[in-house]
Amino acid sequence: MRITFLGTGTSQGVPVIGCTHPVCLSQDPRDRRTRSSILIEKGNKNLLIDCGPDFRMQMLKNRKDCIDALLLTHEHNDHLAGLDDLRPIYFKAKKPIPVYALERVLEEVKYRFSYIFSEKKFAGKPELSLLSIKSQEIFDVEGFRILSLEVQHNDLFILGYRIGRFAYITDASFLPETTIESLKNIEFLVLNTLRIKPEHPSHFSLPQALNIIKKLSPEKTYLTHMSYEIGFHKDLIKDLPSGVLPAYDGLSIECLY
Repeated sequence: MRITFLGTGTSQGVPVIGCTHPVCLSQDPRDRRTRSSILIEKGNKNLLIDCGPDFRMQMLKNRKDCIDALLLTHEHNDHLAGLDDLRPIYFKAKKPIPVYALERVLEEVKYRFSYIFSEKKFAGKPELSLLSIKSQEIFDVEGFRILSLEVQHNDLFILGYRIGRFAYITDASFLPETTIESLKNIEFLVLNTLRIKPEHPSHFSLPQALNIIKKLSPEKTYLTHMSYEIGFHKDLIKDLPSGVLPAYDGLSIECLY
């Protein structure tokens, strides 16, 4: 199973418009972070987690052109604003793209992209098949067996996902004990880490993320959803404990299913 990090940045991306922080001005491509999303490939099937406003350029940059299903973590703009850019993928496949999410999130999708679901038919819109899931639910998608994980994002409950020995958690500020139990015996963990300090009400800071990693003891952890306040990639990679690495846009890893 191959995982490609399409994006590893926060809701504003890095660099932020108008930002003069040294990380925003960095010429290191690993410091340029588009909105967080991953693509999981197994055999000839591709599973996308989140579809933010940078989706089109992420797919072009990584030379990807097929999505068999989409999992949404939640309804915030940086995680679903790119849905309309699924159009060429739908046009090529000639079949609706399944979208899995909490019922609350699907209702938001229908509201914000109402033209996609209107009775009026026209050639320029994608066809999406909306499928409701709940937290702590096991379900099968295109040969992937998936466990949805309950994640707390400030006062909003959202989803993370475990697929085999791989787990993806973004926008977390707290993990319930049921989720901690569900994350045992994983090979790779992807975990949001906004900045080093101070703490944030909606996202893990680095010390909080490291506490979670210590508790779960995955074989390797990749940090994602990072702001410019996390610092330069070249410095961060030297300061992190063994087995913990900052992800970057375009990074591709192999994981046992």
